[in-house]
Amino acid sequence: MQIVTNQFQKEMKEHGNYQFPFLVSYERLSRYETGSFLWHWHPEIELTLITRGKMLYHCNDRTFQPSENNLLFCNANALHTGEMIDNQDCEYTSVTFDPRLIYGYDGSLIHQKYVQPVLQNSALPGLLLDGSRPWHADASDLVHTMIRLSEEQPALYELEIPSILLRLWKTLFQNGAAMDGVSAAERLNHERIRKILEYIALHYDSKIYLEDVASHIGLCKSECCRLFRRYTKVSLFEFLLEYRIEKSLDFLADPDCSITEAASGVGFNDSNYYSRVFCKIKGCSPRQYRRRILEHPVVDT
Repeated sequence: MQIVTNQFQKEMKEHGNYQFPFLVSYERLSRYETGSFLWHWHPEIELTLITRGKMLYHCNDRTFQPSENNLLFCNANALHTGEMIDNQDCEYTSVTFDPRLIYGYDGSLIHQKYVQPVLQNSALPGLLLDGSRPWHADASDLVHTMIRLSEEQPALYELEIPSILLRLWKTLFQNGAAMDGVSAAERLNHERIRKILEYIALHYDSKIYLEDVASHIGLCKSECCRLFRRYTKVSLFEFLLEYRIEKSLDFLADPDCSITEAASGVGFNDSNYYSRVFCKIKGCSPRQYRRRILEHPVVDT
């Protein structure tokens, strides 16, 4: 499986619903074919509690290495991805919520004074709560309580969750979550990365020229490559190859689709080259992968 995004890398999964935008989900990296989930973003805030193992978690240009019992705060609209370390699985619980559960409505005093300064703080795409400061334990306890309430859903559950989120937000705010933002240039770089991902999502199935990507974000080719590596920790070419391979998995799941058709469907003109890249990334050939998924389909539980 893989996270489903639109052409702007926004995750399409619903985090709760409009009436109550709150979701607790239980995840593990081994659910994803590459042991990692693709770069994506969403307007909700995500709290990730590591329950077993550890992972590398990238959030905009920041990299964290949370381990068991650590908590990650990912700000609204921040690009993020997670991957295995040394091919070891990681289990985690995600608590995702729309910040309006805290402030009620746009323009409210709580929105203007306490929530918006955090959401607009581009210096705070993510935050690792690893127990190194006393308040980390308080925040972790609140997240554990919300997870338990989500499982049990007792009477007044929908009133309990916002009240806990308010306490959690107060803890974050009091401990520096509303620090001054970064420069306008840095915010522009964040937007440029998002535009690169958008361009790849729209054009991965055809020939992509570096000149066109660089022009799309208003930089020269060399600066475009340096910027992308700075934020994603991989080269633009490597990311494109991995993205195309991920997109080809749906083709391989169709027994009537040939390997050549799967390759051309995601922008590879040479099926032999596609097979070599696939083997390097997946550790098996496209045919071996197809045989495995057709003989042993994954049933999500």
